[in-house]
Amino acid sequence: MEDTEIAQLKSAHEHASGFTDKQKKIALTVVAAAFIMDLLDSTIVNIAIPAIQTNLHASFASIQWLVAGYLLAFATFLITGGRMGDVFGYKKIFMIGVGGFTVASLLSGLAWSPEILIFTRVLQGASAAMMVPQVMSMMQIMYKPSERGAINGLFGALGGLSASLGPVIGGLLIQANLFGLDWRPIFFINVPVGIVALILASRFLPEGKSPHPLKLDVIGTVLVVLTLSLLVYPLIQGRELNWPTWTFVMLASAIPVFLIFIWSQRRKDRKDGSALVQPSLFRVKSFGSGLTINLIFQIAMSGFFLTFGLFTQIGLGFSAIHAAVTGLPLAVGITFTMVVFGHSLIPKLGRRAIMIGAGGMATGLAVLIWLIFAIGVDINSWQIAPGLFIAGIGMGFLFGALYTAVLNGVDTKHAGSASGTLNAVQQVGGAIGIAIIGVIYFGQLSSGSAVHFDAVKPQIQSQLAAAHVPAATQTAIIDGTKTCFVDRSQEKDSTVVPASCKVLSNSPQTSSQLTTIITNGVRKANAINFQYAFRWAIVFEVIIIAATICLSFLLPKKFHHDDTVMGA
Repeated sequence: MEDTEIAQLKSAHEHASGFTDKQKKIALTVVAAAFIMDLLDSTIVNIAIPAIQTNLHASFASIQWLVAGYLLAFATFLITGGRMGDVFGYKKIFMIGVGGFTVASLLSGLAWSPEILIFTRVLQGASAAMMVPQVMSMMQIMYKPSERGAINGLFGALGGLSASLGPVIGGLLIQANLFGLDWRPIFFINVPVGIVALILASRFLPEGKSPHPLKLDVIGTVLVVLTLSLLVYPLIQGRELNWPTWTFVMLASAIPVFLIFIWSQRRKDRKDGSALVQPSLFRVKSFGSGLTINLIFQIAMSGFFLTFGLFTQIGLGFSAIHAAVTGLPLAVGITFTMVVFGHSLIPKLGRRAIMIGAGGMATGLAVLIWLIFAIGVDINSWQIAPGLFIAGIGMGFLFGALYTAVLNGVDTKHAGSASGTLNAVQQVGGAIGIAIIGVIYFGQLSSGSAVHFDAVKPQIQSQLAAAHVPAATQTAIIDGTKTCFVDRSQEKDSTVVPASCKVLSNSPQTSSQLTTIITNGVRKANAINFQYAFRWAIVFEVIIIAATICLSFLLPKKFHHDDTVMGA
């Protein structure tokens, strides 16, 4: 037999057992690069949404799909991707995932329409679902249980750093406008990283697969796709289509399909023990309640990041890099908590860490929205910072406790299934959060536009009077401007110029001085409109966060900590 054939007959565990420390470090670097690439891509897009919206004439529903489509594909195929590594080999599936992610990134950068970009983002998510589970599997087969604690800490730090730097890197790339490509380099940057990762993976990652692989649960995967589609699609498209009857039928249909999925998992488990989601996990007291808390926390967090980026860039008029830097206090708060309390205080607090974290996050968001309304639309980054920092400290406590809360008491032999289920649920929460917050946020932008224009009407009228514009002309200009403003806010594609706005811009009465007065008034009305929409988004998020505090009472007071579980 040739050496390659012998290597393929060995399990990955056997192959990795012969690795030197140097080989392990190189292999760890390769999978870490893929891990960072995925995290950067999931956070970098939020800061680029306004630029993408303008460049591709994307509707509000389209920009929701740019984020939710990735999360849904990632969540749907995450557990299946982990199983594929067991069945076909971790290295092989990792390389397929990296290759698919690299190609999808290239296609995303070349996208010429919102529909194409949404498709390539879904392809990215599906590729990431094959790539990321192998990262954890490689860690498990290369390192002993006693060594995994340090590796987990390293990946936790990399995760926090990547999530924090993603918006900043995205802002810098957009600001630089490399080769006149605008937002496209945020995707192109993955291509060289992916190519290098593929070359190194082919040489340095261990061959082989699991010695006792579970089978793929194709039916379970199809039912998950169907359930999530029935839930998320009408939530995102419903507002744009004025809520036709079929959107409510789809939402209602998600429930029986989900119940069929639960039945299929029990049947699959009895048949061959290869259920996509291990039913026995839910016999552990904290697993189901911990999953629910993770789900609703992700709903709140994803909704906040989307609306914050839109509020700062479109509402306040910040540039991409300015908006990214404005959000840094949140990352600083998370990092501070994880570094100072992550290994000392948080593990001792048990469920109280979740209560403290949720309370801190809600307090920070309340402070943020109070500052925005107290200072008004002329607020600057430094004035936003206190609320974000407090919210970040709360998030740090939650990040430090939520993972352990779910895996508390889970048998180590089911750790892989539990971890995969947890990660999938978190991504589902993110997608649902994007869908729900869109209904609230974009709906408020449309419905509140007339009222918020009236708030700046006296200012416009005063300036027109100072410019010696006749009273009758003032009324005509203000009424025409209001009609244009309201029509724009209700336009599905924000880059389309409504007919009322074209009439206004072509009016012979509109001199350069009057144009400046009108533009300044509209800009302020837009900021106020986004301000109030952001307020309602925050109210929703605080309610969701309050639910985590209530649900935390279902968890045990103290959590058990096991590096073996965490490393799986």
